[in-house]
Amino acid sequence: MSIAKAVERLRTRFEARASTGASILDLHSKGEAHHAGVQPDAVLFPETTEEVAEIIRICAEEHCPITPYAVGSSVEAQVTPVRGGVSVDMMRMNKVLAIHEQDLDAVVQPGVTRSELNAALRHTGLFFPVDPGADASLGGMAATRASGTNAVRYGTMKDAVLRLEAVVADGSIIRTGGRARKSAAGYDLTRLLIGSEGTLGIITELTVRLHGLPEAISAATCGFPDVEAAVQTVIQTIQMDLPVARIEFLDEAQMAACIAYSDLDLEPAPTLFLEFHGSQASVAEQAETFGELARDNSATGFRWAVREEERNALWKARHDAYWAALAAGGPGRKVYVTDACVPISRLGECILETKADIDASALAGPMVGHAGDGNFHVQLLVDPESAIEAAEAERIADRIAKRALRLGGTVTGEHGVGLGKMKHMRAEHGQAWDVMAEIKRTLDPQNILNPGKIVEIN
Repeated sequence: MSIAKAVERLRTRFEARASTGASILDLHSKGEAHHAGVQPDAVLFPETTEEVAEIIRICAEEHCPITPYAVGSSVEAQVTPVRGGVSVDMMRMNKVLAIHEQDLDAVVQPGVTRSELNAALRHTGLFFPVDPGADASLGGMAATRASGTNAVRYGTMKDAVLRLEAVVADGSIIRTGGRARKSAAGYDLTRLLIGSEGTLGIITELTVRLHGLPEAISAATCGFPDVEAAVQTVIQTIQMDLPVARIEFLDEAQMAACIAYSDLDLEPAPTLFLEFHGSQASVAEQAETFGELARDNSATGFRWAVREEERNALWKARHDAYWAALAAGGPGRKVYVTDACVPISRLGECILETKADIDASALAGPMVGHAGDGNFHVQLLVDPESAIEAAEAERIADRIAKRALRLGGTVTGEHGVGLGKMKHMRAEHGQAWDVMAEIKRTLDPQNILNPGKIVEIN
């Protein structure tokens, strides 16, 4: 391995778009993860697929590790270059290349964020629905198989991506899938790359599904006397096949944090945030049906928002839950965030057992979840200087992961594997994890693409 030689060659080739400045290296050392950062030896800023291919070819010749980077919003250390080498920042590849209104799809470069794509779609009556909260890049969202608040109705990135262009470990450019809505032609390499976190290739172009903007949208919040009542309402809503677009759960600790941070006129009780999409009549019918379910479970404090600015304020408060939790922790505290996903019928059990763990701990841990698909997050507030608190957060996170598996779920519904969840991969996948490692060895025999993530190989 000759990282120094690779950096020298890349600096000669890319000049000002190859940086070894201390501040740039530090920025690319980590994302939002609680894991320690590791600085790359250089950061590259490509502007075309061909430049990405050239970077990878040079790194392959010099056996130099490569870690892709975009917005840096990942929380399981996916963007941390744990073995040094080159960080490839994709944010200059940020063009919307085509919008096909009649076919309901768009072609974008990986650095386009979801809000930028939706801004470009404003005149079309279409929108891109995958909304993980952070204004993440679409390339990063595909690489981590992101989902978010709209997943209960519109699905995740694996459902949203029709076609990919990527550069693999020898510098070859491949294109997977097509713009047709279905295909039976060969292996589904598109979905192999989605969720691969940069370990099999660097995504350089995506074709994504779009949806029509609904005629009517309404949002609502309602509080519950306890977590069990709130979760039972979610389960009944899903089992009735009520087509809610979003159904989010916040426990009382998270609600208290959001009320203080976003100045909400709500009560600090277990709360559901909802949104309904459709025609005027269907939205009204959905809201009425949900209201009956919620009242049967002792819900109170219904708040309905139909005007766009009211809805946006409501969902901004939900999306600011991370920052609200961080503020609630007080000066110097950091958030150790983890997630899990279970079958919807086991969600209440999983959340209640997790709350018991947190209540028995010295740590605060506000909870928030995409309850409609059984996914929830715990935001443990930790003093980063305390080894005892860090170990306690790790213990609670491990118990959540093992609990999710025991209940038939997964150790991560949307945060991904990165470094943080690797230790649970054998328990979740068994021998299939070995198959993943063989795929990695075949496609990246030198192990230069985001090494040390998802799988363990020599």
